[in-house]
Parts: sequence; structure tokens; C-alpha cells
Amino acid sequence: MIPAKFDYVRPGSLDEAVRALASGGDDAKVIAGGQSLMPLLRMRLAHPEKLVDIGGLGELRGVRDIGPALEIGALTTHYEVTRDWLIRQHCGLLAQAAALIADPAVRHRGTIGGGLAHADPAGDLPAVITALDATLVARGPSGTREIKPADFFSDYLTTSLEPGEILTAVRVPKHDGWGYRYEKFHVTAQDWAVVGVAAVARRADGHVAQARIALTNMGSVPVRALAAEAAAAGAQASADSLAAAAALADEGTSPPSDLRGSAGYRRHLARVLTGRALAAAAGAS
Repeated sequence: MIPAKFDYVRPGSLDEAVRALASGGDDAKVIAGGQSLMPLLRMRLAHPEKLVDIGGLGELRGVRDIGPALEIGALTTHYEVTRDWLIRQHCGLLAQAAALIADPAVRHRGTIGGGLAHADPAGDLPAVITALDATLVARGPSGTREIKPADFFSDYLTTSLEPGEILTAVRVPKHDGWGYRYEKFHVTAQDWAVVGVAAVARRADGHVAQARIALTNMGSVPVRALAAEAAAAGAQASADSLAAAAALADEGTSPPSDLRGSAGYRRHLARVLTGRALAAAAGAS
């Protein structure tokens, strides 16, 4: 299909992009890699009056070490995330999950900022940055602000970005010494997750000192498995002990029912995949 008519702007700086986006109000959209937006445009599920193309803004690319965290520019592609040595060394969960996104063509064009701003609950990265307790950085007409994942993802395909705001970076705390695992179940290769589980765990004296678990496609936004986290904390780092914690993974979730699976099936998957992810992250024997 052919998209509806729209104006196209390709700004030369971030400030220019913010002004262009703000002038379009709710009828303007940002495009970067375009891997999520272009299909919506072609099917006319999205019909903005203005597209602001930020793909040429080099200041939004790359990974920087800022001490206790890594700052990842919003235009950094999924492929670059999988290959960057700083991310692989300090935030391995992010690199692991990015390698499972769609196919090589999408990973080479799609960007971390675009994937997060699209806010699809079946996408892999929203749950991953939730588990990693990342901070999202946005620039708008009123300046720069920092947003935690729980406040950023507000509903299905909806974020708390205000008119004129652009997601510019993600700051991910370093998780040196933490184990990690992203478990994803999908019907076909390169498909969206039916359910996914992002887990990080810190081990001490044969026990789990701390764990953080976030779920993909178990609600309209990424969901923290808080009951499972609490049960895992202090538990022996064994598969049996962590399976008991994983049995609580679906508490407080509202999974959808669709052609890929019922809500009950997704709850079952969440418990099973959490057991696998948690055991791998904790180095369970």
C-alpha cells in the first residue's frame, strides 16, 4: 500500500529536530531506522502530517562510558549494540537480547531508540532495559529530562514522551559481576516474542543476593516480576530453589490472548522461561 501524504523534514541538528517536531504537534512523527514506523505508514495505521528524519544526526550515535553507566545514543543500531565491546563487557544482557531481534536486515537498520519509543510490549528491548534499571533521556522544547522505564512506557504503543520530545539516549548501569539471560519464545524464527523473560542476578556464597526480572508481552507495558524477584533473593542458587521463585513470575500480570496464545498459555510460558532465565543468570547448578 501507499502511505498517506505527509511533509518530510531532515534536520541538521538535534535542536533543529526538536523545533521541527514541536511545530507539528501531535501530527508529527520521528523516523530514524524506520523498521517499526514504515509498515504502519504503508498500511495507513499511522498517518502523520509531518515526518522528522533524525537519521543523519551523528551526535545521537555510539556508546560512551560515563563511569557507573554506559550511555547509548538513540540512533545506535541493534547490530551495533550486539557488537559493541563496552556493552558486551558491562551490559551483556542488552547485547544478547539485541541479537535476537527480527533478522539481520532489521538489526542493521533498526535503532535502540526507535525500538524503545515504539513501545511494543512484544518487543524485546523494553523488558531488557526495565530489568537493567536503565534511564531514558529525552530532549524537548523545555530541555532535557531523564525518565525511568516504569514512567516511560505508559500503555500499548504509548510512551510518556511529550509533543516535541525526542528520545536521545539510554543510560544503562554497568552490571559487572552479574549473571544474565534473555529467554524468548516465538512461534517462528525472527518473530515477535510470544513471551520473553529478561533476568539479571548477583550471586554471593552460593545464594542469589539480588535478582531483577522483567517480562515481555505479559501486559500492555513491560512488567517486573516482583514476586519472583523477592522469592529469589536469598535463595540457594540451584535450579530447584529458583524454580519455586519462578512459579510466581506471572503474579500481577495481564497477558493478552491472541492467535499466538491464550492468556493462560502465556502465564505458563512466563513461569517456565523465568525458571530458565533465572537459573542461567544465577549460574545455578
